[in-house]
Amino acid sequence: MKDNERVRVIRNRGAVVIIDGRKILLIKRVKKHEEYFVFPGGGIESGETPEEAAIREAKEELGVAVELKGCLSFINLNGMQYYFHAEITAGRIGEGKAAEFQDPCRGTYEPVWISIEEFPSIDIRPQEVAGKVQSLLELSLPEEGTLE
Repeated sequence: MKDNERVRVIRNRGAVVIIDGRKILLIKRVKKHEEYFVFPGGGIESGETPEEAAIREAKEELGVAVELKGCLSFINLNGMQYYFHAEITAGRIGEGKAAEFQDPCRGTYEPVWISIEEFPSIDIRPQEVAGKVQSLLELSLPEEGTLE
């Protein structure tokens, strides 16, 4: 293996999809001058369920406690990834203390609210899950500025 080649570790992941009206809470990542967005979450640790990992990661990355409402999506992308609809029950967004936030080599992590109207114009990863969340919201929410 060459020095510039990396071995991709397969790791299962649990993540949360937090919705407030027509906005979704994402993590804005800037790494090596590349900007993209991800759903808050991370690797499932030994002995953890995907649900437990999603709850733990919400606390670590966002600083909030969440209640899971159900699995919105799961995909196999370098391991199984589970995305759970979640509601915030306690805490304040932005008070997360995840270890990766302290390592400048890993880039920056910033929790941000993104409207579903912005989804097509930004890089949200994985795109399959972003598309599914956008479709679900467009089906279930009235257009902005219209009466319910």
